[in-house]
Amino acid sequence: MGLLRSKSTIEPNPIHLSSEVVQQLIPELDRHVASLFILFHQYQKHHWLVEGPQFMDIHKFLGEHYEQVHEQVDQVAERMTALGGIPTSNPVEQAKIAYLEHEGEGTYPIRDMLTLDRQHEGTIAVQLRKTIKLAMDLGDYGTETVLKSILVDVEDRAHHLDHFLGEDSLEDGRK
Repeated sequence: MGLLRSKSTIEPNPIHLSSEVVQQLIPELDRHVASLFILFHQYQKHHWLVEGPQFMDIHKFLGEHYEQVHEQVDQVAERMTALGGIPTSNPVEQAKIAYLEHEGEGTYPIRDMLTLDRQHEGTIAVQLRKTIKLAMDLGDYGTETVLKSILVDVEDRAHHLDHFLGEDSLEDGRK
């Protein structure tokens, strides 16, 4: 199979952003693709493994989340291709460039799994804000808009995870 274009090649883009701009943004977008894929895998794993009295609610909640994150991975990867880049698609290579790490194999208490998901969402929010600022500073308002839309969803997921992890107001605190 013949290689058409190497991963490191950035081709001219049809939206007329300069090569200096895209050379700064493509690696950042690629890190988001890799990290969002890790989050996707974590949500999917937790969706498969959740147990307990709130099983169905949390199972559905996590299913919605991994579907949403998968769509966001696609949005960021598509933006990379519009800029002339090639998203990293090999999971081993993604793990090397991601700013998130996979949870270890096995099942953990659901509170621990959801806590990790919330931490990952917070980390993604911080990293997205940095790239949004970079895109604004470089005049790439398309990338800025795509990432701002994703950021709102990331913040919303983190907020909802925080509610799942809150104290149960129905429990009697008296022993």
